[in-house]
Amino acid sequence: MLIIGAGLCGSLLALRLAQRGYKVEVYESRPDLRKVDISAGRSINLALSDRGLKALRLCGMEEKAREICIPMFGRLMHDREGNTFSSNYSGSANEYINSISRGDLNAILLDEAEKHENVTLHFNKKCKKVAIEKNIAHFIDYKTKEEFPVIADVIFGADGAGSSLRKSYLSERKFLFSYSQNYLNHGYKELEIPADTNGNHQISKEHLHIWPRGDFMLIALPNMDGSFTVTLFLSYNEGEFNFENLTSEEKITAFFEKEFPDALELIPNILEEFTNNPTGPLGTIKCNPWSYQNKTLLMGDSSHAIVPFYGQGMNASFEDVFVLDEILSYFEKSEENFDWETVFKAYQKKRKKDTDAIADLAIDNFFEMRDHVANPLFKEKRKIEMDLEKTFPKQYMSKYSLVTFNEDIGYNEAMKRGRAQDKALLNLISGDEVHTHLEMTKEELQVILDKVITETNTILQEDKIAGL
Repeated sequence: MLIIGAGLCGSLLALRLAQRGYKVEVYESRPDLRKVDISAGRSINLALSDRGLKALRLCGMEEKAREICIPMFGRLMHDREGNTFSSNYSGSANEYINSISRGDLNAILLDEAEKHENVTLHFNKKCKKVAIEKNIAHFIDYKTKEEFPVIADVIFGADGAGSSLRKSYLSERKFLFSYSQNYLNHGYKELEIPADTNGNHQISKEHLHIWPRGDFMLIALPNMDGSFTVTLFLSYNEGEFNFENLTSEEKITAFFEKEFPDALELIPNILEEFTNNPTGPLGTIKCNPWSYQNKTLLMGDSSHAIVPFYGQGMNASFEDVFVLDEILSYFEKSEENFDWETVFKAYQKKRKKDTDAIADLAIDNFFEMRDHVANPLFKEKRKIEMDLEKTFPKQYMSKYSLVTFNEDIGYNEAMKRGRAQDKALLNLISGDEVHTHLEMTKEELQVILDKVITETNTILQEDKIAGL
């Protein structure tokens, strides 16, 4: 097995294939992140939730990952005046997402994979192209500048949104290959809230912090060292403030003083970081098919890169490994002849509708996070949802909970049911059919639940008839 890419998806895939007894060679274009800091320009920390944990559990890595996690129980919103209000992720007890360092998680997965004698890791080896008919990957060694081929039985492209294997699918024209790459008109830039003088977090570490401002927003996730990774999502060229016109110290300072005064007080190196840190694009990649014959397969971001607003990019890639493992187990136990082409097709058939769904949900959540979280109608909907989840945890789960905390429900099913529930609740609220107050009784909530379930099922049936 040849895996191109030793990032999060590639390292977990290498570990699982090794555990299944395959001989695995992993080639990575970057240096070994366990020896060199290569975080610049990439998200330093990520949100790890139930789907990702399920895949880590499969590989025996859940507990090690949890040791480097910081639980976040909800969002904490910051308005322009510095006022805050919190919104838990779920009304059910003990449901939270985790802030985790990309580099630290990647490192423990590489360490674990490397313990297996049947795994070999190669760094500073850039894949230039893949001859998909012959199963030959062509690499260049960044240190020696030497170019060399690697022949494999099966090649996995886990090399991210800029995948060389996916580009080879396009350029070799051996089969009909559909590909789309769509960008938001927003980019992102990372900043930092450092720890205080005692090494503690300066704001609540139990929340994902959001400064929603309509057309743009700031978010912050906690790190183990007491700092926060802060990310600004802003248009490239639209609005009063955008990345193209924030070019002077005066304008950068004016922007943060007006829009994020409380955050500005916590970011001492704002001008230096804003000027020197790269601005990254936000894009969605969809393609089809993911495999070629019995020879190659795209996994993770190489086949379905998404924008980061549902916190599911890493979780979806990890779930890819879990689903592939399920498919392998099925064919190994069945009496059907095992061949990789059949495995790959079965994997895509099971997986693609879910990865398409989370891509669409992530864009939905972009608008929700920047526009809707402070909207009174949204707040009322969220209050009812939380009450329903808390009182009837087995009968009601919000769209966010279906996606984030229900790893046995596919993204596609979670999207369909979640959207129908959202529509049902908003219809009932705007039509004055349901109302909320601080201390609602179980009987009052039961009436609301019954109405929501009835309305949701009606919408789902209408959507099914309409082919949605």
